[in-house]
Amino acid sequence: MTDPNQNAVLYRMVMEKHVCPYGLKSKDLLKRRGYAIEDQRLTTRDDVEAFKAAHGVDATPQTFIAGQRIGGYEDLRRFFGLEEDSARTSYTPVLCVFLTAALIALGASWAVLDTPLSIMAAGWFVSITMMLLAMLKLQDIEQFSIMFLGYDLLAQRWVPYAYAYPFLEWSAGALMTAHVLPWVSIPIALFIGTVGAASVCYAVYVQKRQLECACVGASGKVLLGFVSMTENLFMIGMGLWMLIVGN
Repeated sequence: MTDPNQNAVLYRMVMEKHVCPYGLKSKDLLKRRGYAIEDQRLTTRDDVEAFKAAHGVDATPQTFIAGQRIGGYEDLRRFFGLEEDSARTSYTPVLCVFLTAALIALGASWAVLDTPLSIMAAGWFVSITMMLLAMLKLQDIEQFSIMFLGYDLLAQRWVPYAYAYPFLEWSAGALMTAHVLPWVSIPIALFIGTVGAASVCYAVYVQKRQLECACVGASGKVLLGFVSMTENLFMIGMGLWMLIVGN
């Protein structure tokens, strides 16, 4: 006999031109929790409005378990004792950047030097990582600038630097990847890397603040600290390496 507490009724939008993503996520979460789901599809706008009026809710999807209304997707996550998706710290974007840069660098080294493991590959890994991180910042430069202004010492004194930073990082990374104009790329990398490292140290280790890192822009929830410091040390290290060994 089925446990009534393991029965769920899910009301979600499934229209010709729109399938609610949160409805699909709610259904998947219920399945993974072992619930028998009565999938009630709202296929027209009139169906949706009638459902919301009947139950006094503002949005769909809505999940009911054992006759009790749980609510939308985030409410369902809280019901199961899970964190809200939007509040979770995630290092996935950073790991994807590092892995992508590493594979590109290894592949380029293999194609050019007939070996994936080379000094050139290490340099490409750093410079390509710089470009990818800058690209993520540039996807929403306004949100990046807001996060960046929370801790960067130079940007707090000169706001335009918060907007210039991703362009400077991308340009330095591109020039270093191509090994051209080192007299431009090296000073840029050393300058923004040093300022960034000092800013992170001051915010995290002196002021002991817990802030979101702007290193991946608005695309992830990463705490300021190790990742941002690594990014800045990468730029400093790459600049010094090119300065010492040449381009």
